[in-house]
Amino acid sequence: MAKTQNAPVAKAAKKSSGGINPVVVIPILIAIAVLIYIFVMGDPSNFNDPETKHDPKTTLGIVYAGGFIVPILLSFLLMVLVFGIERFVTISKAAGSGDLDAFVAKVRGFLNSNNIADAKKECEKQKGTVGNVIKTALDKYEQLQNDGALNKEQKLAALQKEVEEATSLELPMLEKNLAILSTLGSVSTLVALLGTVLGMIRSFFALGQGGGSPDAAALSKGIAEALINTGLGIGTSAIAIIVYNYFTASIDTLTYKIDEIGMSLQQNFASHN
Repeated sequence: MAKTQNAPVAKAAKKSSGGINPVVVIPILIAIAVLIYIFVMGDPSNFNDPETKHDPKTTLGIVYAGGFIVPILLSFLLMVLVFGIERFVTISKAAGSGDLDAFVAKVRGFLNSNNIADAKKECEKQKGTVGNVIKTALDKYEQLQNDGALNKEQKLAALQKEVEEATSLELPMLEKNLAILSTLGSVSTLVALLGTVLGMIRSFFALGQGGGSPDAAALSKGIAEALINTGLGIGTSAIAIIVYNYFTASIDTLTYKIDEIGMSLQQNFASHN
């Protein structure tokens, strides 16, 4: 009996550990961003003055002029892209191998005709999160049919609990790393604001040093630094927010489909048992 109870826990632990590990990936992405900033953006060919790198002639050289905030924002952008792709692959697999709406319609049709065996076969074909949860519920359905120790209300409560527990085991796998995307959506803007402030400080410092005739070159460089950081940070933040909201909506859709079939399953059990 103890083995049966521990099996779902072990399965849940295995599922929740899926996906890429941010503890390993994030330092790697930061290192890549720094290397891109130094060797790609900072390549002498991107500047009219290769030695001082004060006169950029290409877009990469212009972005390089944003200063040390640029590799930080660049690492954020890489994180959004990498974790976004990873979540897209994971959530796409969670939807299953076939059309989700067609799968829901088929399973509800089998349930309406009390054909549990074909409903389970359909779940095995679909796979994914929805298929796994519904198949688990159908197994519980068959078990409760032969359970004489519980009354009808207790069986319905047990069936509902089984759907909820199976869903809770699957959701951590889907939601993993979404918190990183959400955080990047906010932090990117704040770091960009920091770069903007530093650039403006540089500009006003150049303005003050110039006295009656400010150093136009230093002034424009500070303003450019501020705008570069602002643009890169806002762009990264916008992408992160869009990606996060898209995946959240996708997970909500999967959860809704599970609830829809779960309700049909309970109604079918109530009418046939």
